[in-house]
Amino acid sequence: VEKSKLDEDREGKAIDPSHYRGMIGTLLYQTASRPDLQFAICMCARYQARPTEKHVHAVKRIFRYLHGTINQGLWYPKDSFVVLTAFADADHAGCQDTRRSTSGSVQFL
Repeated sequence: VEKSKLDEDREGKAIDPSHYRGMIGTLLYQTASRPDLQFAICMCARYQARPTEKHVHAVKRIFRYLHGTINQGLWYPKDSFVVLTAFADADHAGCQDTRRSTSGSVQFL
């Protein structure tokens, strides 16, 4: 989900917020085992108060990606040497609607 394409969308057709929150909650549960989804889901989660069809379309795109990659996974051999590498980044006032900052981190094994 590109930052420039997902915004508050005040002119869009409003949809049921509870249904949208349910979809976001389902996807957030998946981030424990699928960290590749986390950024896109959190971008969509910003619009839970007044979701529109545009936001639902973005969430459904995440579900399609999840369905298409369901058989992919990571395997760690039991006797392998593991090195932990971590990176962090943040922006300043990056949200187009609220001017809030976004931060994130990633860890690699």
